[in-house]
Amino acid sequence: MAINIAKSLSSTATLCDGVVMPLFGLGTYQAQGRVGVEAVKCAIQSGYRLLDTATYYNNEADVGQGIKAAGVKREDVFVVTKLFWHDGHGRDRCTKAFTKSLKSLDCGYVNLYLIHSPSGGKILETYDAMLDLKQKGLIRSVGVSNFGVHHLEELKKAGRPTPSVNQIELHPWQQKADIVRYCRENGIAVMGYSPLAKGRHLHDTVLTNLGKKYNKTPGQVMIRWSVQKGYITIPKTTRKERITENAQVFDWTLSEDDMQTLDGLPNQSCSWDPTTGPWQP
Repeated sequence: MAINIAKSLSSTATLCDGVVMPLFGLGTYQAQGRVGVEAVKCAIQSGYRLLDTATYYNNEADVGQGIKAAGVKREDVFVVTKLFWHDGHGRDRCTKAFTKSLKSLDCGYVNLYLIHSPSGGKILETYDAMLDLKQKGLIRSVGVSNFGVHHLEELKKAGRPTPSVNQIELHPWQQKADIVRYCRENGIAVMGYSPLAKGRHLHDTVLTNLGKKYNKTPGQVMIRWSVQKGYITIPKTTRKERITENAQVFDWTLSEDDMQTLDGLPNQSCSWDPTTGPWQP
């Protein structure tokens, strides 16, 4: 799969199913209520066109309100949401959960619907339900999140269409090279969540030194690393100044040596890791 590196907020990639998706957007985990609405509105008005939410985030309605408040056409915004693994897996439950999500978002359709985690079981039945919703025009593209290589292989062996996207934790301290390699060899776009590693490494000497070298913040260095890797990147913030700052990563480049330095950092997850769990068809 060709690697597309975002050159601006308007940069896109064509997924394996032909859907065109922005390469950069806003993560909305923990962005709830009026704060969430305002963050989404600000991001869109700042040029962001990709919004990532999930049933688990309990803010789909806030994201939908933010889109309306921003005053843009629905077709100009790409909305990603995810199916809650705890009680949404299975054909009927998936359909019911999606209907609730779509009502909360109130945006007519979802551009990309992901199975949030393989840990919920009934993966094939759930995936088929999503494909049915796609046929009905309610979903434009179907993908997964937190799937390891073995999960993706089992999905392939079962004869299901290739998921368009696999969203996984990705930052210099969590690179999941085996999953990234598999996805790219099989036409699955790689989308990285927590590109800032929840802020846990922003005072790391490697980042602060690179920040000084490029006259950028440590956070911008981390985001640039993700962009330069060709990942669909969704930094999370609700602060207007950070929404602007996080997008100032397209007019400069980390050197090959500096990319290698970041690539060599130790493996430390900032989140959960369902990618290693068992396959539960």
